[in-house]
Amino acid sequence: MTRIFLVGYMGSGKSFFGKRIAEHLGIGFLDLDTVIESKYRQSISDIFAQFGETQFREIEHKALLEIAEFEDVIIATGGGTPCFFDNMQIMNSCGVTIYFRLTAEQLSLRLAKTKSTKRPLIAHKTDAELQQYIASTLAERETFYLQATHIVDADGSNVQIIKAISEIIP
Repeated sequence: MTRIFLVGYMGSGKSFFGKRIAEHLGIGFLDLDTVIESKYRQSISDIFAQFGETQFREIEHKALLEIAEFEDVIIATGGGTPCFFDNMQIMNSCGVTIYFRLTAEQLSLRLAKTKSTKRPLIAHKTDAELQQYIASTLAERETFYLQATHIVDADGSNVQIIKAISEIIP
């Protein structure tokens, strides 16, 4: 039985690599945001706009509880998922957790290229505001991310990252 939770800041590669590793292992892949969007039939941005972040985090927590018992699956979580309620403890008790670690500078470079309405927390920030926001929130969130059972440097080549993850998976 394999259950792997991928944690890390938005843009760290959780979904990208999660899909590839799941395919390689012949197991399922779930993106927590996609699960929520499917259930509510709205984008994460629309859910944020309609309910606000506090209620979104409650929705996210309930969705995590629903899928935390699935077997033979890799689950990419949202960037904030580990930081609310007891989500990190739930993930650690139900499976293996892997933190995709990047610096604030590396994340700023990645996210500056992809900010859009798909990422409601950064969609309307200038590059300078984005860099400040990432540095600040990463500092807060890393306390939770570092509780993961494994840490992977997510700034390497795709081959290096996949190899590092493959060595972790039981």
